[in-house]
Amino acid sequence: MNRNLRKVLAMATVCTAVCGFSAMTQASSFQLSDEVKTPTAALMEASQIGILSHETAALQNLPNKDAILVMSFGTTFPETRAKNIDATVNAIKALHPDTKVVVAFTSHIIIDRVKANEGLTIPTPEQALEQLKAEGYTRVAMTTLDVIPGIEYSYKKAVYNQYKDHFKKVTMGTPLMFWQGQEGRDDDVSEVMTAVSNEFPKLGKKDAVVLMAHGTPHQSNAYYSVMQAKLEALGHDKALIFTVEGWPTIDEVIAQLHAKKVKNVVMMPLMMVAGDHASNDMAGDEEDSFKSALQREGFRVDVKLQGLGENEAVQKIFVERAEDAWKALQD
Repeated sequence: MNRNLRKVLAMATVCTAVCGFSAMTQASSFQLSDEVKTPTAALMEASQIGILSHETAALQNLPNKDAILVMSFGTTFPETRAKNIDATVNAIKALHPDTKVVVAFTSHIIIDRVKANEGLTIPTPEQALEQLKAEGYTRVAMTTLDVIPGIEYSYKKAVYNQYKDHFKKVTMGTPLMFWQGQEGRDDDVSEVMTAVSNEFPKLGKKDAVVLMAHGTPHQSNAYYSVMQAKLEALGHDKALIFTVEGWPTIDEVIAQLHAKKVKNVVMMPLMMVAGDHASNDMAGDEEDSFKSALQREGFRVDVKLQGLGENEAVQKIFVERAEDAWKALQD
């Protein structure tokens, strides 16, 4: 028996003895060491890393009525929403034709604007779970279209923790990139960077790809450094990442482009959707856009406006993340 499986089984035994339920048995979840005999509630919560799973003991007599909740930040751009969010949700639905699949947005501003401009009512995750409960659903697999486990993912985890006792069983999957290959885990970052790089144009000696990510004040901003390292390990030393609201900045990338003697740049968003940030902040003709900043530095700039959800390989990974949550619900 390998070490990881032994930890899983030992943890399940300990958790059953202490809690009576809620043992995580998914291979992509973290487990406490089998040397921990009497974990406290705080330690148990801290060990909830990876796929989350919770069963409410008092509701185990209820029949199984399952649903899937897909959570996204959202976008006010209908066309890119259709190509990225809707396309990914439809791929999830195709695998579960007999299961209710609900979409929720976490941005209240986007929800309000979509309602005002398009007449569409999209719930928050909290509203979606309240409605599922009212409709008699007892088990919910929650999945996210987040790229990294940042503030948005923390919000969704908070919703999971707030509502997990309202249902017989609730699970929650991980973002697009979560594991980095540590301790024998999957290397989500390399997998995604491979999928992203497959969309790169053929580069000459004086060409480079510049990827615009969102960035965050959350400590998960460090994922962008990991992405950069993984790209370089894959042989893409002229693919550089910068962020809108984090680090690295465009100025740091410009310095690297000059050092590499780059003359021609292709800009691509490293975001789920090619929405406002991509269309305006990155590719806009205004003087404060990132494209204009590169042009002022003497670079010839082309733009490829395509969200990650349009990348078939990336979309497949998002669907796999949803399937992880679904399989955990069935265990």
